[in-house]
Amino acid sequence: MSDAVRIGIAGAGSVAFGTAALLHEQGHDPMLWSPSGAGTEALKTAPLQASGAIEVTFEPRIAGSAAELARENDILLLALPAYGHKAVMDALAPHIRDGQHVIISSHASLGAVYMMQLLAARGIKAPITAWGTTVVTGRRQTGSAVQVNTVRKRVDLCTVPDTQSDRALDECKRLFGDRFQQRDGLLAISLSNLNPQNHMGIALGNITRMERGETWSQGQNVTPTVGRLLEQLDLERLAIAEALGLQVKTIFEHFHLSFHVPVASISEMNQQMHAQGNGGTGPASADSRYVTEDVPYGLQLTAVLGQLAGTPAPLHEAGIAIFSAMYARDFSKENALLAALELDKFTLDDLTQAARSGLLGTAPSVPQ
Repeated sequence: MSDAVRIGIAGAGSVAFGTAALLHEQGHDPMLWSPSGAGTEALKTAPLQASGAIEVTFEPRIAGSAAELARENDILLLALPAYGHKAVMDALAPHIRDGQHVIISSHASLGAVYMMQLLAARGIKAPITAWGTTVVTGRRQTGSAVQVNTVRKRVDLCTVPDTQSDRALDECKRLFGDRFQQRDGLLAISLSNLNPQNHMGIALGNITRMERGETWSQGQNVTPTVGRLLEQLDLERLAIAEALGLQVKTIFEHFHLSFHVPVASISEMNQQMHAQGNGGTGPASADSRYVTEDVPYGLQLTAVLGQLAGTPAPLHEAGIAIFSAMYARDFSKENALLAALELDKFTLDDLTQAARSGLLGTAPSVPQ
């Protein structure tokens, strides 16, 4: 373990457990921190057991606080739902050291800018790498077990400030292998996360299954009509990226690279995933991240960027409105990161600059 990197993972759900398993498999030394404490409770009496795409059993280190996680590790990685990002960033920021690399898996709603602002207020300079998606997919089982569905072949990333991009890319490769594609800034990464648009179509087409707690195949239920909706949502996202002069992968590339199926219609690709046994199981509750995380933290950001770029996304906006009506809550106002950044005070040029520097407008003053 002489070459092992100590990496602290904020989070203790399926992605955090799966990422820890991958790091262990790669010869590194992960530590898990559950902000609530509940997520790591089972690890006090049993080792972490990963099955599926990764088969390992090991005992990860456990942190009792944000301060311990930052103090005891070389690199930090956030692996928790987007609605928990702001609180975890607020908890970690006072303890991050100069030069300590922070990775956000996966990035949401310009969270890297929010974190960079917190660090700048302390006079701390640290690279923050944003991933467009997670490196693993999976589902927590009972106790300390996690089912890892897939390890992605390609993950988009960028780093702020962009002067640290090469160093950060090398560190990500050292930790997780050669599976990363550099993108041009945080706006490109924000538009590289296809989960919100895909989950919107899947949830809309299967909401009664979710609400009734049924067990259902996700891939199998991306039927031709749902698949066509996903393709149309993707065209909106691609149009916004083009208006901003950014290159992002298409939905077809996403499914091909993430789930290793040949390119066809989106419905046909999902049927192939189902046939191969990695189509996944759909949410068994209406209280699912497909809606409560991805609508306010994914769809809302795409809609905002569309308006700023002069390329509105009516299907995304309709999805936000429909889910808000179905859930009797206004998802457009639930994004704590966007609210804290107060994007309405800045121009598109400001955002474009922040996407590379990590700082929006004037950097906060450093406390004396």
